[in-house]
Amino acid sequence: MESDDLGLFGPGSVTWKLHEEPILIVAGLRSLYLQALHPRAMAGVAQNSNYRTDAWGRLVRTATYVGTTVYGTTAEAEAAGSRLRRLHARMTAVDPATGERFRVDEPDLLRWVHVTEVESFLDTARRAGLSLTDDEVDRYYGEQRRAAALVGLDPDSVPGTAAEVATYYGSVRPELRMTREAAETALFLTAPPLPWKLSLPARVGLNLGPPRWAYLGIAGTALALLPAWARRLYGGLGLPTTALSADLTVRTLRLALAAVPRRYREGPMQQAAKERAARLTGTVAG
Repeated sequence: MESDDLGLFGPGSVTWKLHEEPILIVAGLRSLYLQALHPRAMAGVAQNSNYRTDAWGRLVRTATYVGTTVYGTTAEAEAAGSRLRRLHARMTAVDPATGERFRVDEPDLLRWVHVTEVESFLDTARRAGLSLTDDEVDRYYGEQRRAAALVGLDPDSVPGTAAEVATYYGSVRPELRMTREAAETALFLTAPPLPWKLSLPARVGLNLGPPRWAYLGIAGTALALLPAWARRLYGGLGLPTTALSADLTVRTLRLALAAVPRRYREGPMQQAAKERAARLTGTVAG
């Protein structure tokens, strides 16, 4: 029965513990900055996505997909993965360096997107103050192989521990570079058009009101949270002081988000998952 299904992970998983954190909104942005440094992956996005004209719609759809895989039932997660695989199967792009046309669902590209996403979630949450043991870190990477399978990857081909992720990044780094598309995407991510309800009237001129400054602060923190080698590719300095400043900022932001009432921090899918878990385990959802 679907009402008895706790999905791919469940309340005892590290995945549920980690994805309780609202600070993961910063992690999602960090992963996009990181993904843009892969020229082939960036070409696939730039040539197939409408992110420039529907930035916030795409963000909502991505967040909904992640929420479904984490908190949905097994059937819901598998259906979401099936839809994504069908979408990717129809997409191709042209490598800007070689002129070669390629499929965007190539395993190497899917693996890059998966690893940068889950590593960003984990690294951001830990640096924001979430206490996780080394064993829990490895368990999270292992659990996320189930999510990798949904997009069409062989789980055994995906890094499943922190050491394997570090090795993977080392193997991919020679392929990464700052391309024109990466620079344009990074600029867009840093200063996207705000939803109309948050924008100031046109007569004000430049939209530099509180929402814009708040977003710029989040974007700057996401960039500063990148690994030192990634910050250097963006033209910044991979200094320990940059990382320390990012850690302090993201810890402060996590504390601020923790003060927001839970009913505003949790989406309907997360609440429904907790209610299912409470019925099955006899605990109180919360």
